[in-house]
This record gives sequence, C-alpha cells and structure tokens, in this order.
Amino acid sequence: MNQTAQPISQEWRGRFPYNEIISLLDVNRPLNLAESTSQDLTVGALLDITGLENIRDLKLGYGTSAGALALREAVAEICHIPAEQIITTQGTALGLFLLAFEVCRSDDEAVLVTPCFPPSRDCLLGAGVRVREVRLSFESGYRLDVDKIEANLSPKTKLISIASPQNPSGVQVPRADIEQVLASMKKHAPQALLFIDETYREASYGANAAVESFASLDRRIVTGSSVSKALGAPGLRTGWLTVPDPDLRARLTIAKMNTVISGSVLDEMLATALLRNRSSVLAVRRQLLSAALEELAAWCRAEQGRVEWVRPDAGALCCMRLRSDAFDDATTSRFWALLAKHDLQLASGVWFGESNRAFRLGFGYLPPARLGTALSALSRAMDEANF
Repeated sequence: MNQTAQPISQEWRGRFPYNEIISLLDVNRPLNLAESTSQDLTVGALLDITGLENIRDLKLGYGTSAGALALREAVAEICHIPAEQIITTQGTALGLFLLAFEVCRSDDEAVLVTPCFPPSRDCLLGAGVRVREVRLSFESGYRLDVDKIEANLSPKTKLISIASPQNPSGVQVPRADIEQVLASMKKHAPQALLFIDETYREASYGANAAVESFASLDRRIVTGSSVSKALGAPGLRTGWLTVPDPDLRARLTIAKMNTVISGSVLDEMLATALLRNRSSVLAVRRQLLSAALEELAAWCRAEQGRVEWVRPDAGALCCMRLRSDAFDDATTSRFWALLAKHDLQLASGVWFGESNRAFRLGFGYLPPARLGTALSALSRAMDEANF
C-alpha cells in the first residue's frame, strides 16, 4: 500500500492550547469572529412557529433511545430515507462518539480527512483506533484528495470520516468524489463505512439551493447532522445519524441508551417544529449569510496583500491565512496577542492542525451591523502587528 498520508500521533494533544481556545470562543464577547454557526435562534422566535400549540401538555418523562418518531419523520423527509433509518443524538458530537465506539475496535483502522472538527479525531483516538490522516491543504482549496484516501485504505479500515461542507473551510465535496471513494472502498476496504458530517449542508447562500444529502446514495454511507449550524439552534442539542444497516442501527441505539438513555423530549419537540418550518427559517438566514459573505469578500479583496482565503461553498465559516510575505513568526505572534486589545475573537488554525498563520473566521454569527466593525478591527490588529 502506497501510504501517502502519515498516521496521526498523540503529539497533537500537546500542541493545542485548549485554555486559550476556550477563551477565544467565549461568545459573550462582542466581536466574535470565531463562532462557526449563524446567529442564534431565540426561544420566542421558535415558539412563534406552527406545531407547538400543545407544548404545555408535553410530559417530561424519558424519551425513546431511537428518538421521537415525529422528529425522525421530519429528518427522513429532509434526507429522503425511511424514518426507521434515523437515530437522534445530542448534536452531531454524540453521533461521532457512538459511531467510533460501535464501528471500530482497537486493532482496526480509520481514515480521517483533516483539517476537521477536533472531536472527529478525539472520538477515534478514544476508541483506540489506528487513525490514518489524509491532510487537505490550503493551497489546494481544501478540495478532497480521493487518491490519498484510496492509498490509505486497507482490509483493516472500518471507517472513513469526512465532512461536507467541511469544518473549518466550508468547502463541499462533489458527488463524483464520494462515488469514487465508494468505489475505492469496494476494492480495498470492503467492510468499511463512509461517515459524512453534513452539519453545514443547508447553510447555503441567498437563492442557492442546498445540495442533496448523501444519506440515500449508498447503504455504506452514514451521515450526521443537527439543528445547530444552519438553523442556529445549538442549544437544543439535537442531531441525528442516518444508518441504513439495521444491525448497526440496533447497536447504536443500545449504545445511546447505555450512555444518555434518550434525548430531551422538550428539545426533540422543539427541534421537530423547527425542522418542519425550516424553509421559512432558512430563507431569512441564507439571505443574511449571502450578504455577510459578500461583505467579507470585499474586505478580503481590500486586504489581499496581507491575507488569503478559501471562499466557502456553504456555512457561516471559512479559512483564512496571514500571508507569509507580510507576516513572519514575530509579527504573527504579535497579531494574536493584539486580538484581545481589539476585543476580537478568532479560531486559531492550531486547533485544526494548521499553523498559527491560519485561522477560521465565522462571518454569520455577528449581527450585520457588527460584521464591518469586526473586520475593521481585524485590519487594525494587522496594522499594529506590523508596526
């Protein structure tokens, strides 16, 4: 096997300054360009939509481990699969954990496409799996490298984990690439599943329709998503997995029962109403994201001598990088030190395994009137770093 990507070592743990990152992600600060979601939905706005007229009659007992049928039916309609194939989870994060521990064993291998949402890596390492990393690059626009994935497959591979759109870049994976990965799995990893994190899928821009879910494409595909990102309701802690295989679905349901028992019946009722009214909710949010993206694009053109970026396909986030010809190590360090002075928050690329010249910028969380203020403050921080 031509191993073009190297296995992940444990060293990454020591490289990530978690305390600093948690501070940077404190959403109470006013110029938050670190948050990866769009603006938070309010309880009032949610209660105003239809389907919640009988919420006062909801009994706050245990739910079912598979998830409320009404919620699974709403997800099934979105993904074009039977409701029986859905398992609800506490956000996509719980789905990642359950999948890693049920699909993989300590002598198995998993292929992880990076950079990625850090828990995607954590759950695999926690399961004791040998993780083979396929790194995508800023230079290639974080486009999926299907040849590298194929080179890292083997009969011991049990899981391939990708995201579309990706976190932190917002770059989507074309259907043709997914089909090529599936063909490679058939040849080299016949027992493997392909997990696709679709959390940002419906966060498209303006009148652009969201791409279809991959949930119905192939029985070897498991997808995960939630109401957190596109719909702005991470506080509901409601997500789901689509699982075609009945045996795996049963094991995951038992694993969920043995960890969290069930989801919150209140959260699941609210999430059901939100999904059933998602068209109107998304329409407003897509217009806001489109306007914010264009404002960010204009800022990037004005700052092209100092920053470079990968324009996202969907989502409220993108990857940027301080240009190496404008920032050396010293000025890059000064830049990060100056952010607090300007009351700015960014998600450091170090969190995602990149250098500290790279960062994830969230452009959908701040109110429209505040995004320009934040970008101007970012320019001033760059000015002072090079002073």
